[in-house]
Amino acid sequence: MTAPSTTSTPVAALEGLRVLDLSGAMGNYAGKLFADMGADVILVEPLQGSELRREGPFIDDQPGTERSLNFAYQNTSKRGICLNLETASGQALLRELAAGADLVLETFAPGWMEAHGLGYAQLVQRRPQLVMASITPFGQTGPYADLQATDLVALATGGLLWMGGYQGVAPTQAHGDQAFKCAAMYGAVAAMLAVTDAELSGEGQQVDIAMQECVTLALENAAQTYDLEGVIRKRPLGDQRFAGYGLFECQDGYIYLGSRGIGNSPAWSRSLQWFKDAGMVGVDRLFGPEWSDLTYLKSEEAREVFGDLFMTWSRQRTKEWLYTEGQKRLIPLAPVSTPRDLLDNPQLRAREHFVPFTHPLVSAAAEMPGAPYVLSSTPWRLQRPAPGLGQHTSEVLAEIGITRDEVARLCAAGVVA
Repeated sequence: MTAPSTTSTPVAALEGLRVLDLSGAMGNYAGKLFADMGADVILVEPLQGSELRREGPFIDDQPGTERSLNFAYQNTSKRGICLNLETASGQALLRELAAGADLVLETFAPGWMEAHGLGYAQLVQRRPQLVMASITPFGQTGPYADLQATDLVALATGGLLWMGGYQGVAPTQAHGDQAFKCAAMYGAVAAMLAVTDAELSGEGQQVDIAMQECVTLALENAAQTYDLEGVIRKRPLGDQRFAGYGLFECQDGYIYLGSRGIGNSPAWSRSLQWFKDAGMVGVDRLFGPEWSDLTYLKSEEAREVFGDLFMTWSRQRTKEWLYTEGQKRLIPLAPVSTPRDLLDNPQLRAREHFVPFTHPLVSAAAEMPGAPYVLSSTPWRLQRPAPGLGQHTSEVLAEIGITRDEVARLCAAGVVA
């Protein structure tokens, strides 16, 4: 790590750290985490650009190399160059760049880097403290190591897909490439630990991150439940688990209500009083002794009775009203937020969670999520928008002594762009 620069603004947490990001969709988010914390992250793309550049959604719904919102979000604060790593000259340039780097992030298939003279054992010869974080679907070893996988395949083989959706229908993939994000986040954490150790010991290491294993960690206690109790956890019911507990419609969407738990939950009595005070039609039907019987609460009759009474009432009220009133009465109730709701959420607004999103093709700044944490002394901040294809090639190569004339020659030869 190089010494941080002296500026009037607070020093970023990772300022002075140099990262080469060779990753694609599986790892670009890991590079973003480093870049937005102040590291100098150099995105190394093939001449045709990262695969993320061809993934939507696109600005104005028009596909294009510079129009992917997914790419724009996952590559903020990075500088970008294009290298043809299939050529000897491109490989030599990467080795030269790696000699001045602290961390290399890559998502190539196991053995690809070694076959191109870019493996960890080859790069570390010039930079003993270099760390390489390799993110792959199944890791560098094992019978699945050479297999490819999409986000959906990783969710399935990691077990999380089984838990997604509702009973009675096929498993449902969660939105947003959650397996990729899971691997990138765990990969970033593991890489940072290895970089810290390298600074202390002077010796780097290769970090082997398997997306399948990262997904498996998200299963919470599903594996233990089967191991200890022989019970396979299932997808939740699409309606209520038992009366007074679950998703319910309201005037402008859905709310999640947890007023009726197992046993004599105090939230239940408070809910009944609320419903009575608010003039819910038929609320007296909920005051019988059967509502203290767990078997009855799980019955179809109980769930139908409560659902009909509650939703006849809730459909006349907004999420905001139900949430506010429920909180006043200490009742577990939460709105099911849409993206529009999140942009207007007073808590997220108060913490300035959303930050300006700027892009050359967008006339007015939009908004995007910032960091889910606040550092008081070494703040998170966007350094720059995601790079255009090859935007910083000349700039970065100049730092290792490559002149503009040489860059032009390399460009003509199909080595850089």
